[in-house]
Amino acid sequence: MAFRRTIASQLCMLLALLVGIAVHAQAPKRIPNAQNIDTDFHDVTSTLKIGAQAPDFTLPGTDGKLHSLKDFASAKVLVVVFICNHCPISQLYEHRINQLASAYRGLALVAINPNDPKAEYLSEQRHSDLGDTLTDMMVRATARHFNFPYLSDGDPLVLQAVTNKYGPVATPHVFIFDQERKLRYQGRIDNNQREESVTKHDARDAIEAVLAGKPVTPETTPVVGCVIKWANTEGRAVQQAEKVNKEPVDLQVASANQIRELRKNATKKFILVNFWATWCEPCVAEFEQAQLIHRYYRQREFEVVTVSIDPPDRKDAVLAFLKDHHAITRNYLFSAASPEELTSAFDLPSWNGGVSKMVLLGLNGEVLYSEQGAINSLEVRHVILKNLPDDLARGGVQAYWNMYY
Repeated sequence: MAFRRTIASQLCMLLALLVGIAVHAQAPKRIPNAQNIDTDFHDVTSTLKIGAQAPDFTLPGTDGKLHSLKDFASAKVLVVVFICNHCPISQLYEHRINQLASAYRGLALVAINPNDPKAEYLSEQRHSDLGDTLTDMMVRATARHFNFPYLSDGDPLVLQAVTNKYGPVATPHVFIFDQERKLRYQGRIDNNQREESVTKHDARDAIEAVLAGKPVTPETTPVVGCVIKWANTEGRAVQQAEKVNKEPVDLQVASANQIRELRKNATKKFILVNFWATWCEPCVAEFEQAQLIHRYYRQREFEVVTVSIDPPDRKDAVLAFLKDHHAITRNYLFSAASPEELTSAFDLPSWNGGVSKMVLLGLNGEVLYSEQGAINSLEVRHVILKNLPDDLARGGVQAYWNMYY
């Protein structure tokens, strides 16, 4: 309850905050007709050079306040790190950034989310529970107990002006300034996304050198992470979403044996089963959430299967509903009109046939999540993410989700 009250109070401040942003925002140096150029905005932006002065900023934070460069004037060292919510590499560094923020006396650390949330592809959410809106940032900052200001540069009123001046190439990307606010180091935080495998602590070494009045070596390092989501690429994200919505929508009439096989789950995928009906008005919201979850995680070992409990003679109405909601999932209509036959075939003792019903099945048919009625979509995503195994390129992500949930 305390967590929900905190988020609610932060959201109440958001509207007033956005009005203030328009006054303080500085427009980026955009190229003419940038929205018509098939290139990322960063292609015409360079990363801040060593020795350069820290660019000024005034940005909204997850604490409901505006934060400016001058707010950190007393710090001997200022660390500006560009991170975001959805990037799995950035996620793996959250704990280390928390530690860094409190490790040195005289150090101030501020994190900036550079991304335009509207420029994120649905497929880019496959390792995350949240996107990169300021509202989502508030949830992440509270859940991870961030001990540093977490600011948004992706709001439409801000137009990524600050990101354009600093020029990060990916998240995370760190910039370290001395007391005169001259850039002394920029690059990675350390040399491995898996904390247990780190052998070089580049950011810590740079901070300690600046505090000691010594040269920083090296002054720059390569950055590995997710590229910045620039505003002029929003059209590509929209095109991807439209392409997904044009995928075929199908409906199969499923027998009791097919429902039994669904329950056993021999697919080598985690399956979220959504039981629903066209006559069930509350089912609509849960159905839409299930479809969104499917779009987020379907590129991994996961899928959503919908099962309508409508009578078989309502097949046309069920199919019409599925098409109206762009249900690109595997969709079933149970072949018998008796709800008892369906519950018996699915064999879930705690379910009496009421809808909406969500059940997450593991690789051997074990029940990992079960909820009747309104679901907490964030909770469902957490259960999915903590169970999905790492893909080859992003080791350590499953451990990250199991550490928190």
